[in-house]
Amino acid sequence: MCDLSETELLDRIFPLLPPGRATLLGPGDDAAVVAAPDGRFVVTTDVLVEDRHFRRRWSSGYDVGVRAAVQNLADVAAMGAVPTALVVSLVVPGTAELSWVTGLARGLAEACAPVGATVVGGDLSGGDSLVVAVTAHGDLEGRDPVTRSGARAGDVVAHAGVLGVSAAGLALLDAGAAAPGAGAPGAGGPTASFVAGYLRPGSPLAAGPAAASAGATAMLDVSDGLLRDAGRLARASGVVLDLRAAALGPDLAALAPAARALGAGADGGGDAWTGMERAWVLSGGEDHGLLATFPPDAPLPAGFRPIGTVRAPDGSPHDDVRVTVDGAAPSTGPGWDHFGG
Repeated sequence: MCDLSETELLDRIFPLLPPGRATLLGPGDDAAVVAAPDGRFVVTTDVLVEDRHFRRRWSSGYDVGVRAAVQNLADVAAMGAVPTALVVSLVVPGTAELSWVTGLARGLAEACAPVGATVVGGDLSGGDSLVVAVTAHGDLEGRDPVTRSGARAGDVVAHAGVLGVSAAGLALLDAGAAAPGAGAPGAGGPTASFVAGYLRPGSPLAAGPAAASAGATAMLDVSDGLLRDAGRLARASGVVLDLRAAALGPDLAALAPAARALGAGADGGGDAWTGMERAWVLSGGEDHGLLATFPPDAPLPAGFRPIGTVRAPDGSPHDDVRVTVDGAAPSTGPGWDHFGG
């Protein structure tokens, strides 16, 4: 790709990015123009660094494009907003193949299409390793934003999306128990869905605005693991989230094929609640589901299922434990830390 100029590379990328529903002026000028009919807009940003967040030997440009878009779109949805536009900055080494970069653009466009969003601009630079930085915008459509700080004692804790799937896929790839191609669209086999869930995670984006309309009191994107992100919501709200093991049972069962492929799990002679399935469900990140709290009498919107309740701290010496499972502090690690790993 080093034989292409910046202009020539952009000429290959721009046609892959269709206009979004809120785009008034797209790529090509000094800045884009995006409609904000609500008078406010939600904004968030994330960065993906090669060999920190993805590996090119596993991930195609399309995979990384989907992931980069989804992790930002999910943050917008978690505020109760509808995503409208992405701005993408890309650092590309000269050794990168053109197909990888155009695949990235296709992945971004594919992930944005269901909500009518698109990439409206960004920046391009050469560098020693691949870096993809995305800023996403969203429209609240007249709704109040749903923050992390509104949960109250008595609320229902609910989740939309999957738990542990991405972590299981990473474990399979890391152990050599599955190849990246096993997660390609249309691929079969018992582990294909886990590898696909890691390489190209999805998110129930429509559930965010639906939760806001249904009266959600607090919400966030589960990107760093259920325990860690539930703890963030609990601390922001000054409450304790008590999760129910029985409600998470189906998540454990769904992960059994991945555990078996790694020679573990309940069917391999172990107990799922003390094995890797538990770790994946409670601590696995990058599934990008939505965790929300609702008043006890509020009907849960489509896609959400109850997984626990909110209670007030009881004043005990262990009140620093903000997330419990059936009333007890979980022994599983808290989840992903961007500096601690």
